This record gives sequence, C-alpha cells and structure tokens, in this order.
Amino acid sequence: MRFSHPQADIFVPDAGDPDAALARVTHLCVAAHQDDIEILAHDGICECLDDPAAKAFGGVVVTNGAGSPRSGPYAHLTDEEMQAVRRQEQREAARLGRYAIQLQLAHPSADVKQPGHAGVAADLARIFGACRAEVVYLHQPADKHDTHVAVFLRCLEALRALPAERRPRRVLGAEVWRDLDWMVDTDKVALDSGRRQDLAEQLLKVFDSQVTGGKRYDLATLGRRLANATFHTSHATDRLAGITWAMDLTPLVQEPTRDVADYTLGYIDRLRADVAARIARFR
Repeated sequence: MRFSHPQADIFVPDAGDPDAALARVTHLCVAAHQDDIEILAHDGICECLDDPAAKAFGGVVVTNGAGSPRSGPYAHLTDEEMQAVRRQEQREAARLGRYAIQLQLAHPSADVKQPGHAGVAADLARIFGACRAEVVYLHQPADKHDTHVAVFLRCLEALRALPAERRPRRVLGAEVWRDLDWMVDTDKVALDSGRRQDLAEQLLKVFDSQVTGGKRYDLATLGRRLANATFHTSHATDRLAGITWAMDLTPLVQEPTRDVADYTLGYIDRLRADVAARIARFR
C-alpha cells in the first residue's frame, strides 16, 4: 500500500497486512486533522468495539497538521517537529481505539483546497475503492473551518466516482468547528457519543500537543456531547449520555448531480421557517 505523498503514514495496530486491514473496514472516518476523527466519529469507534467480530473501524487523516497552535512545552517546536508529534499521537489514538487501520496522507492544506489535485484525488479513490465501508463519517459542509469543508468536498468527489453498488450505505457529516444543534430536530442525526466515557476521554487526551499546547479539545468535546444530550428535548429525560449531531449526507452521494450548496442551505431554510412559525404561533 502506497500513497502519493512521501510522508504518508500507514499504521495497523495489530501489525497485520494493511491491505487486508483496510478491506475489512465497515466504519470509516475521513477527516482533515489529527484528533478530528476522535471528535466527530466516537459513535463509529464504539460501534466497532461493541461488535468486533463483524465490524472494524478505519481512520484517515488527510492533511499533515501543519500550522497548529502551540504553547507551553510545545512552543519551541518547529512545524516539522510538531507534525511528527501529531502523527505519533494519532497512531496512539488508533491503538487505544483498536482501529483496524489508521492512514495519515500528509497532504498540505493548500493541496486539499485545490479542486482536482491529482495526489489527493488518487489517494481518496484508492481508500474508498479498497474498502466496502457501510458507514462513512465526514466533516459536515456547514463547518466553519476551510480545510474541513475542502476535505469534505474531496471525499464527496471520490465517493460519487464509485460505482453505485460500491457506495456506502450511509454517509454522515458530523460537527467539529461548527455545532449542529441549530438544525431542526427532524433533520438531526443523533450519534451516540455517550458510550465508553473513559475511552472517549483517553482518546482526546492522547493529543497532548493540542490539550497541553493551549486547546482544551478534551473538555470542550465532552461538554458539547453532554450539552447536546441534555438540551435535545425539554419534556423528556436524557436518553443518551452524549450526542454528536450529524447531517445525513447520503443523498449527496446517491444523487451525484445534486448541488452541495443547495442541499446544505436547505437545512438553514428549514431552521428559518421553524423560527418564523414558532414566533407567529404565539404572537
């Protein structure tokens, strides 16, 4: 197994064959940066841990993680040194979460933001073509991080290029840099992120270069999951201990000509109509 960037990293926690490991992945997360997988796809990690005989989780980090903020013990690191630290942290997360495989493609963000970049396209095509993932977790198209949106779009292009019978059964876009609690309830997909709380905390704290380095993603992520569960319904007790909200992106894959912007703005239009109707009802 080889990818286009010379610094691409292939890690199989059980030291097995990478091609075989990728082939057995049933739940795949393709994200922009190290730690994005653990923030947005904890549901998939747990699904596979709960049924290891039938399910396997795979993680893909598309960019090299350059330019991340840093302070404290990491303040002196060069960009290259920081990339090496983050690469190792992602490997440790894969080991803790018992992923079948962890791929880090090491592309600069500028390349991912470039539509039609040959290396990015080839790598994603190879990954999606080599596994028959039933569920794919991606960034959601209303995310406010430019690189996240670009990675989502490159993944969508690769998924749409698959033969119809090879496309995943479900594609979900989950929250990272813009929460999705603003969506109307009928549009929300609730990912059960309240399971294995100890593991959830461990997976986030693995990324010490971020947590100690000035970004408390561990506290913020766990707090958001709890807040989502608590504020989901006002007249019922909490059904889940933690929720990550997601958009159902499956129609964008099943209908390759469907416009991404129109589809995403439809969520906003339905929110606007809901707000207007509620105000009108009690005016």
